[in-house]
Amino acid sequence: MDFDALPDLQDHPSAYYVRLSDTEYQPTLNTQGAWNPHEQHMAPVSGLVAHALTRHEPRPEMQLARVTYEILGMIPALPTSVQVRTVRPGRTIEMIEAVAVAGRREVIRATAWRLARHDSSPVAGGVPEPMDGPQGWVTWEPSQMWGGGYIRSIEFVGASDRERGRGRAWIRTPLAVVADEEVSPVAAYLGLVDTANGMNTRVDPSDWMFPNIDMSVHLYREPVGGPGHWVGFDTLVTLGDNGVGLTSTTLHDELGAVGRCEQILTVRKLPPR
Repeated sequence: MDFDALPDLQDHPSAYYVRLSDTEYQPTLNTQGAWNPHEQHMAPVSGLVAHALTRHEPRPEMQLARVTYEILGMIPALPTSVQVRTVRPGRTIEMIEAVAVAGRREVIRATAWRLARHDSSPVAGGVPEPMDGPQGWVTWEPSQMWGGGYIRSIEFVGASDRERGRGRAWIRTPLAVVADEEVSPVAAYLGLVDTANGMNTRVDPSDWMFPNIDMSVHLYREPVGGPGHWVGFDTLVTLGDNGVGLTSTTLHDELGAVGRCEQILTVRKLPPR
């Protein structure tokens, strides 16, 4: 696909997507990626996929406990459809799957586990300490490093002890995943999580590419999410010597730690300009 020949995205004052039909959505300029102006950033489209997953045969007695996204290539900035099916039904555990299509090809395949809710408070433990902030943390302007409409849609603050490849940060957005539509807190939260890869880079993105080709999120508590709510990252980036890296993040919301995110990276030297 010739991405440079795609039409420009249109701005929207309050959302990342506009619904076109039962399964199709128009991305707005707020979804624009950092590597190419005619691609969608993975963060908002992962929120869109999560929105479709949570709307599929809702199970309020279950928690969305794990979502794994397989990123099948660059995501064109074109109308995007999401189809969901139940892979493994059950009363205690249930797997559902979503496939996102843009430009007549699959761009994301996601599987999610729903787990039945039970009272396990007598044995609860091991949760990391809540992360400080965001009040009093240093405002960071990521647009100095990254381009694209998605990055411009986010407010960032970071801890003063950030270092190369390691750091803590909070982000939030005033935008909804889908215009004029109720989106679950967990789907809105997941719509920001992919930002973890790129927040505390180990290498200069003007010299190296390190896109993630997947994202796996495990949640042991349902997060608080939605426009204006903060998402916290405590992130470590590991780069091997063989072109493969890993971004590992403990995820937080305003109440404390909620889970983990792992993103595998393909690490490549950019060609000389």
